[in-house]
Formats: sequence, structure tokens, C-alpha cells
Amino acid sequence: MEENIVKAIQDEYPDDFAWCYGCGRLNEKGHHIRTGWQGEHTVTIYTPEPEHTALPGFVYGGVIASLIDCHGTGSAALALHRKNGHEPGDGAEPPRFVTASLKVDFLKPTPHGVPLKAVGTVEEIHPKKWKVDVEVVVNGTVCARGEVVAVVMPSTFLKKD
Repeated sequence: MEENIVKAIQDEYPDDFAWCYGCGRLNEKGHHIRTGWQGEHTVTIYTPEPEHTALPGFVYGGVIASLIDCHGTGSAALALHRKNGHEPGDGAEPPRFVTASLKVDFLKPTPHGVPLKAVGTVEEIHPKKWKVDVEVVVNGTVCARGEVVAVVMPSTFLKKD
């Protein structure tokens, strides 16, 4: 049975912030990465498309990095949203994060054609800066590890008319 995320933080982002290639629900050509809680960890389930191939049978590393990146920023948003007393689906607009740094270690070739599970552990390191350790797991095997330092999106990112 394939897992899925019922209540994802990315589903709550306002339309102005829902265009990210990795996790934007309004980007028709994007990955549509969705992140939710599973106990005290964050989880994203993502199945790469056929064109996300590095070599036949294996996932392109850039897709894995994108998964870790968007899972990390989504995880930080989930954690701060929860700290503020909210959960996805309660009607409150969640905070939005951007990536300050991204580190990815590729441990094993990642097989293509199966769901990838990103599992995050979140740590607040400053009120506006969060660190997320991520493991990408396939069929019980950790194929990649990453660290995302995410910061609350600055107001300068807002589109000005």
C-alpha cells in the first residue's frame, strides 16, 4: 500500500506563493511536492516521472536535491505553523520559508519507478531560522541524506505593483 500525505502545508500556501517548481501546487510543470506530519517527523512521498532519469533505472540527482530542498522548507513551515498553534487545514495561513543552505549526500543509487519517501527532523536554531535533516528512503534503504537551513521568507520577496 502506497503512503500519501492528506494534509500538506503546501496546500495552504496563498496563491502568490504557490508557484515553486518543486512544491508549488499552481506550477503545472512542477513536481508538486507535498509535506505533512507523521508523528514528530515530516514526510513527503514523491514518485519521479519517467523523464527524471539519470541512467536507466535510476533517479537523476537534481530531482533528489529538489525533493530534499522543498521537503526542508515545507518542514520548517510545518514546525513554525505548529509552534504558532496551527495545523494544516485549520484555516490559518502558514509561514513561508526559503532555502538559506542545502547540503545533499548521495549514499546509494536511487531506483526509479518507485515512491521516494523523504523523512525530516526539524530543529529551531533561531525564531526565523530552522534546520531540517532529511533522509530519502526507498524500500527501507536510505539513498540520500540532506540538511536544509530554511529562513522565514523576507518581505522583499513579495511582489510589488
